Amino acid sequence: MTPTRLRECLDALAWSQRGLARLLVRDEGTVRQWARGKTRVPEDVATWLEARARQAERLPPPVRRPH
Repeated sequence: MTPTRLRECLDALAWSQRGLARLLVRDEGTVRQWARGKTRVPEDVATWLEARARQAERLPPPVRRPH
């Protein structure tokens, strides 16, 4: 997973790097390193995140419309 794709996935899910770190019980610095391309996103995390992002992209939440 590229740093760009990581950020795209986070955007699709409306998650922050901090939120992802908390969800994965990882250090925030580790997630920041992934986002900067300093270290690779582990394959299991990349696969899981891709699946979640694709689902969010296919099924976005409903948009509230004014009456």
